[in-house]
Amino acid sequence: MGILEGKRILVTGVLTDSSIGYHVARLCHEQGATVVLTGYGRLSLVERIAKRLPDAPPVLELDVTDQGHLDSLAERISEHVDGIDGVVHSIGFTPQEALGGNFLNTEWADVATAMHTSTFSLKSLVMAVQPLMKDGGSVVALDFDNSVSYPIYDWMGVAKSALTSTARYLARYLGEQQIRVNLVSAGPLKTMAARSIPGFEELASAWPERAPLGWDTGNPEPAAKAVVALLSDWFPATTGEIVHVDGGFHSTGA
Repeated sequence: MGILEGKRILVTGVLTDSSIGYHVARLCHEQGATVVLTGYGRLSLVERIAKRLPDAPPVLELDVTDQGHLDSLAERISEHVDGIDGVVHSIGFTPQEALGGNFLNTEWADVATAMHTSTFSLKSLVMAVQPLMKDGGSVVALDFDNSVSYPIYDWMGVAKSALTSTARYLARYLGEQQIRVNLVSAGPLKTMAARSIPGFEELASAWPERAPLGWDTGNPEPAAKAVVALLSDWFPATTGEIVHVDGGFHSTGA
């Protein structure tokens, strides 16, 4: 019996089989969960990727900046499962104008897009599915260490800092409903999202050398395993926490 036996998990942000979300969904299946996926834009691609999973899950369209999509989400999920025990937020987007060293020249419209999609969407998503979490549950969002600045990451780093704070406040306000909210801060990985960041290789280059445990930018499974652990009942009294899965990079100095 797996650690997610009988649980119903919503996983967002699956685009390719290099996505952390894909590996979360795969491990959730292996650990006994029923999975529902969401995708946006290239939905046919997500549906093809879903068929690679052990038990091809349903794929629902979700633009987290579209209130209509959010308002109908609980009803659409209910067509497949009778409740939700876990939610994985694996969503982020920043316009190119807000990355790559353009920090001082980025316009508010681009910053607003980054914050809406990458940060406020956590609150929007959780509130949309909250009616289905009658018995409590676990929310896990994917983060990136934002305790320091990084070259080229720019306003996405600011959005991730805000995501961290958003998770803490959600943990505060949802605790009485026994809904836990935690973050997994993964090291840089060669996902589709990473390839859209100009200079990603520069950003990631220090990890394998500085991380005490080393770091493989091509292996999303360690981060996915941490997400699955937090979705399980093995962390019943943990909320508002950040679990770093980066080979220990965050803990080392120069």
